[in-house]
Amino acid sequence: MRPEIVLFGDSITAQSFGLGGWGAALADTYSRKADVIVRGYGGYNTRWALFLLHHIFPLNSDLLEHCIIGSLDTLDAGFSGPESICLHQNASLLEAQFTRHPSHSRSFQPCFHPKNSPKAPIVVTIFFGANDAAVLGRTSEKQHVPLEEYKYNLKKMVNHLKEYSPTTLVILITPPPVDEEGRNEYARSLYGDKARELPERTNEVTGLYAKECLELAKEIGLHAIDLWSKMQETEGWQKKFLRDGLHFTPEGNGVLHQELEKVLNETSVAAAKMPLDFPHHSKIDGKNPEKAFQYLSL
Repeated sequence: MRPEIVLFGDSITAQSFGLGGWGAALADTYSRKADVIVRGYGGYNTRWALFLLHHIFPLNSDLLEHCIIGSLDTLDAGFSGPESICLHQNASLLEAQFTRHPSHSRSFQPCFHPKNSPKAPIVVTIFFGANDAAVLGRTSEKQHVPLEEYKYNLKKMVNHLKEYSPTTLVILITPPPVDEEGRNEYARSLYGDKARELPERTNEVTGLYAKECLELAKEIGLHAIDLWSKMQETEGWQKKFLRDGLHFTPEGNGVLHQELEKVLNETSVAAAKMPLDFPHHSKIDGKNPEKAFQYLSL
């Protein structure tokens, strides 16, 4: 199976496979070399994303299925089996036993069986902060996460991933800049005169979150992409890169894809360094094609 690259983030990640999306561009870069998996959750901040970690990146302890062992003497007559039997795959039998003989539940003990361990990704991008930076007292304040907690949550994600797979390359991405007038224009396009008067996010506040993201990356030695600063290097970035003051235009997607490729090209998992999953057509002999695939049977 191909290696996997997981994109973990909010709506900007969720939309990364849209027209001109940075995730789709990355999948094209790694075509036939790695699968790009999107795990983007619109509206999520780092606080809410922590609830997903054990489901998306389960640790060894999460890979144990809770089963029940019952003694033969607790089972109905006519049931044949060993002296002690695991009822992991006999849930209906277990339920019937407890229903007919409630006292038997004391005779059942928990046991654990390992599930099929998922394959660890070679790369995980963590791209949160746009929602954490929502301003208190404005329309999106339920998404707000204090600055210190934001940094702590990111660190908790990184530590979880390092425990999950020490060899996985983790890349932090700062939130992008915010075009405040663009956010207001977008709100007016949806709600007209009932639209809010003040933007729910500001570029200044978002910049503070970007700074914390970069500081964390420096402290623990991770690769990071300073998207907040990079986009603002271009004149007219507000309309060129952001379609609603926050989410990306195709050009904005291009900026992130380019910056991500720069980071990846410095590592052992650069696309150019990875083999194809199966032989290139030029390596297949038309008269003896099976020769090119002999290695698959090894």
